[in-house]
Amino acid sequence: MRIAIAKYGQETNSFSSTLTTLDTFRKFGLYQGSDFLQHGVNAGPIAGLFAACQDQAFSWEPIPLVRGWAGASGKITEETHDWFVNNIVTQLANQMNVTDSIPDALFLDLHGAAQAVHLDDCEGELIAQCRDVLGKEIPIVVALDHHANLTEKMVGSASAIVAHRTQPHDPFDTGYQAGKMLVDILQGQVNPIMALEKIPMLTHQEQFLTSPAGPMQEWFQLARDRERVDGVLAISPCPMQPWLDTSEAGWGVVVVTDGDKSLAQEIAEEMAWFAWENRSRFMKQTSVPPELAVEKALHTDGFVILSDTGDSVFGGAPGDSTVLLKALMDITCEQDCLIPMVDPEVVQQAYVAGEGALVAVEIGGKQDCVFSQPVAIECEVVQLGGGRIEVEVIGNDSYDAGQAVLLRWRHILLAVTETEGVGGNHPVCYEQFGVDVNGVKLAVLKTASNFQYYRHLSPTIIRADSNGMTMSGVERLPWKSLSRPIFPLDDEVKFG
Repeated sequence: MRIAIAKYGQETNSFSSTLTTLDTFRKFGLYQGSDFLQHGVNAGPIAGLFAACQDQAFSWEPIPLVRGWAGASGKITEETHDWFVNNIVTQLANQMNVTDSIPDALFLDLHGAAQAVHLDDCEGELIAQCRDVLGKEIPIVVALDHHANLTEKMVGSASAIVAHRTQPHDPFDTGYQAGKMLVDILQGQVNPIMALEKIPMLTHQEQFLTSPAGPMQEWFQLARDRERVDGVLAISPCPMQPWLDTSEAGWGVVVVTDGDKSLAQEIAEEMAWFAWENRSRFMKQTSVPPELAVEKALHTDGFVILSDTGDSVFGGAPGDSTVLLKALMDITCEQDCLIPMVDPEVVQQAYVAGEGALVAVEIGGKQDCVFSQPVAIECEVVQLGGGRIEVEVIGNDSYDAGQAVLLRWRHILLAVTETEGVGGNHPVCYEQFGVDVNGVKLAVLKTASNFQYYRHLSPTIIRADSNGMTMSGVERLPWKSLSRPIFPLDDEVKFG
């Protein structure tokens, strides 16, 4: 059996002005052909596919097409989207023109919330074009992030869709589940059919975790329970990331059954009603104003994660907000406080000055100049660093945020990078400079829910309700294209 594999992953923040280009994808590795097999199959959903095939003793040959991941950022340029679609579709067409090379299946590792400057449904278009080339019979199995925005075009063009089953994400598991289903399809053991149910709601990110107990854990557990029903192959609840401004945006659920459309529809409706009836619980907010968050952190024993909810780089914010930097500059702390910052200008100034030098800089607030402004400070250049860092994070085994520098201002250590990278959301951002994260008071993380890489430090997590492109106050975002009415932006919203 021959399975074509491709990865085109990006999570779009419609409110970001930072466009996503091929260079954005190169930060996490952009590979084709043999390079794909050498560097792009060691982590994430594609690694899960390989493991599923191995565990089922399934003999197959991978046909590597394109592997690209850009994380979260602004809209994808038209040229970048076209590059991915044309490369994937053209290679498939070439395979179809050679009798001995026709693929038996296509495995697509996508995100599900990618938007281009000219197109709202990047994944739907890609899957549809692949379907046009492959015809009706060749299965297309798609692995998605569960913060995807499910669309009719995606479901209508794919054979089966499987999304992440936990938050924090486990991309490997997603690929493994999708891979097992693909093997069953190719061996003629199942005949997948799907039902999609959309829900007129979006919510902030603070209730996205599937552990500990809460409405998201209950919703996802309901999916696992219903997967035990005979004939049910996969259930994927998708609480869409809340910064996608498109007409089809909103929560959704897709159910895959073995040839039973009515069962798929019945369970999809049940899942959708659970989300709708618990919509107020999903909107419970734990974040507090930035100054109060800092004060609470100072009076908390042990190590603290200070979550910068408005500047989440995993939600497409640029990572250069100065809201928490300003708040931390107003306090005194005997231990160090860690802050990540994206500012290529400051990085270049530090590189010119050299280690040990004092530099006067205006830092941050340059990409996100709506919600924060640059801060003028004089810092010591502690150490220069950066480059490609080998670490498994968010389904990838490395990332490159460009050149980086560690700066000190009194009790504050700033890890400044040329691009957002992983936004301080992994200790390696500081450990590359020799910082003992276990000995600091707090670390600002540019996320509202991806705290898993600091779990070994047993942190207390305090969310700051900071203004920004990923802020929890979704009603304060400048929506333009979203279909209305929708919860929680409107009062009179009907479902069902």
